[in-house]
Amino acid sequence: MVFVGMDHGTTGVSFTILEKEPIHFKIGREKLSTGKVSALEELSKRVDTGSIQLMAITYAMGDGINSIVPLEKAGNRGIIAIGGAGKVTGGGTAVYDEIENSGIPTVLIPGLHQNTPCMDPCFRAAYSHHASPEKVSISYNAYLETGWDNMIVSDISSNTVSILIEEGRIRGAIDACLGAMGIIHGPLDLEMIRMIDDGVKTANECFSRAGAVKVAGIEEKVFKAKEELLKNYLDGDSKADLALKTMIMTINMEIWGLAGIAKNEIDGIVLTGSFGSMQEPLNLFKRIKDGIKDIAEVIGLPATSGSVGSAQIAKAVFEGDKDILGIKVDSNLKLREN
Repeated sequence: MVFVGMDHGTTGVSFTILEKEPIHFKIGREKLSTGKVSALEELSKRVDTGSIQLMAITYAMGDGINSIVPLEKAGNRGIIAIGGAGKVTGGGTAVYDEIENSGIPTVLIPGLHQNTPCMDPCFRAAYSHHASPEKVSISYNAYLETGWDNMIVSDISSNTVSILIEEGRIRGAIDACLGAMGIIHGPLDLEMIRMIDDGVKTANECFSRAGAVKVAGIEEKVFKAKEELLKNYLDGDSKADLALKTMIMTINMEIWGLAGIAKNEIDGIVLTGSFGSMQEPLNLFKRIKDGIKDIAEVIGLPATSGSVGSAQIAKAVFEGDKDILGIKVDSNLKLREN
């Protein structure tokens, strides 16, 4: 049997094919937005799409749905609106449309937001949005890999989002514009609010330059920013050094904060994402781990955890699971026969 998962990320769209051995591939957003690359064609090169029992995908913020639903039941691609959540290139939309028209049985994974029933009422009251759908996939992959019922999962890359899981259910999460810095995105502070009020920048423009790039003074495109930050750091640039120290401080602060409000003892902490799992050329995993290891055991998962988790969700749904970390599966889901 074949299951496929998709992670609609900031810098590109990633796929994992679960068959005998997992197959991973990623297509950059810039390539997708120009229409020069077809995600479905790339998928077809690696697997017979007619053999796919189920695909599970993520898209944008996922704030228009609160359960795992068939693609055909997800109005407006499962979102309230596309604006205000980072750079829009159209690449992810093109992939979504390709999959929707492909005939491949597909489910859409929701994001975490104020209408997500499994979330703690206090989190839902405090914040309208907590995490985009791939964080659900990452959390499920972490849950299967570790077996921990009580844990914190922190996805650290272009943005940083940390999720609190208790008793095998997602209880809460801290979105990128609220808590820790990522490479690109970060929290909107008072200075940025004033810039928005004065019409100097839009909220989205501020959000998309509030991460480590702000401290490092980097103006590169999203897909080049990480390499530029690392290069500057390894070249001894003091601003890049401060940027990484600041980013790590905010990540540690976010994880300690979630641990502090947890109702149960934390079994462990999972770090993932392109920065969270990085050990070369700079061991960022260890630097972050050193600041939080007193809470619980800390492990790393590869940056493919989003697409892997999506594929694992597809497999679980196909096999009849009605609940993924507290998120319900649509009861009217029709699946392809074996």
